Amino acid sequence: MTFETFFDKFDQFTDAPNAVAKLRELALKLAFTGKLLRKNSTGSELPEGWAVQSIEAIAQLITPGFACSRNHQVENGHVHLRTHNISTLGTLNFDLLVRVAPQMVDLQRSSIKAGDILFNNTNSQELVGKTCLVDCDYEFGFSNHITRIRLKEGFHPNFVVFYLTLLRNSGYFSRICTRWINQAAVNTDTLKLQKIPLPPLAEQKQIVAKIDELMALCDRLEVQLQARETQQAALARAALARFADAPTPANLELLFHPAFAVAPADLRKSILTLAVQGKLVPQDSNDEPAWTLVKQIVKHKASLIGEGKSRVSTFVLPTNAIEGEFDLPPTWFWVHLGEIMINRDGERIPVSKEVRETKKKIYDYYGASGIIDKIDNYLFDKPLLLIGEDGANLISRSTPIAFIAQGKYWVNNHAHVLDGISEDFLKFIALYINAINLEPYVTGSAQPKMNQAKMNSIPIALPPLAEQRRIVAKVDELMALVDQLEAQLATARTRASQLLDAMIAELTAP
Repeated sequence: MTFETFFDKFDQFTDAPNAVAKLRELALKLAFTGKLLRKNSTGSELPEGWAVQSIEAIAQLITPGFACSRNHQVENGHVHLRTHNISTLGTLNFDLLVRVAPQMVDLQRSSIKAGDILFNNTNSQELVGKTCLVDCDYEFGFSNHITRIRLKEGFHPNFVVFYLTLLRNSGYFSRICTRWINQAAVNTDTLKLQKIPLPPLAEQKQIVAKIDELMALCDRLEVQLQARETQQAALARAALARFADAPTPANLELLFHPAFAVAPADLRKSILTLAVQGKLVPQDSNDEPAWTLVKQIVKHKASLIGEGKSRVSTFVLPTNAIEGEFDLPPTWFWVHLGEIMINRDGERIPVSKEVRETKKKIYDYYGASGIIDKIDNYLFDKPLLLIGEDGANLISRSTPIAFIAQGKYWVNNHAHVLDGISEDFLKFIALYINAINLEPYVTGSAQPKMNQAKMNSIPIALPPLAEQRRIVAKVDELMALVDQLEAQLATARTRASQLLDAMIAELTAP
């Protein structure tokens, strides 16, 4: 198989992560094993006429720069290149240029000219080793985090830049660098000893021309992929908006059509939002209105207080007076969360990790985001709603913040424990909490927390109990479809990646 054939089959693995980046790396790998031009090269040994030399043998290396602080910067001075000005694409980047006082720059030592190579010797471990070619003469100074490489006669600078770029992209410099807190370095002595395979100059030029041709092709492929992704994103937004305006079965099918490529996360968010606004299932005039359910909750909580099982107030607003974020269906009712729930936070008991390690692992031990351990005893023996009280997940929402705990289990003090009039009711409230933005009820940024008072103040749009059951059932049905879609997408990506890797292995095999 030729590299050109490989490009012809690109559509077969466009779903593979970083497909174009892998193509770029493949082109460079083939170039420096001689297989890009010499079709009969094995790649297992140096091609005939090639020689391995050190960077020191073919170039002069110099690092005369200094660390530039704000105190050094002046409005009209010499440009001082920093690590930011070396792009990962092998070119100079002139964004965010800084200037320093002229007397601080020794132009005889630190100016750069066409054909010079700038090597980023100090950066993060991921970025150290960025390399670029200087396209013309500049009276610029540069940071001490940049090494200037000036080649001797008989060596093509683009060839060297491409090789150093291959080393960085393949993770070589990140492996050999010296590391300390938040930084990594490849010092000049190490760089001088770096070996590079070199063909005759004429072949260097041919290889550079071929790489340029292939990189231009990669650029075009990247533009095509970005255009496709932009178009799919626009179609996805249109499909989601159409479903939000008219959540009909036909519009729902559009969300799952491959042409629209709606992200599973956006699908889940849209489904939950429509569910808690009364737009996912039709209302039934035969349902008892939510106010009837509210009265039942008041009576239930009053009986618990009378039995000494709860000390929580039963107060519920006598009218639909909460300022809601959206208009409710006629049978729904606005309430505050604390008014319709039975709080059991007082029964929680935290157990340290050290103590838990001494216990038998029998019953689930819950924290803010779900089960985090097992323990030898339990505090609760019925389905209850748990809502995370603290932690980054209150903001990031990487996992559901509200969930139903089942069976016999223990809960620590990082999750609120709530009971309600029925398990079906708890399932709807869990769905509602997972659908809404909780940031207005969270305090602290370094350590986010939603205390009991803030949680109790959350407005809830309450549907009739019968409609709650229909909503939960519909959401479960749709979420199962989203799970299937996500699995299909993952399978497609895996297959594309496997195909890409197989084709790369065939091209790079000795």
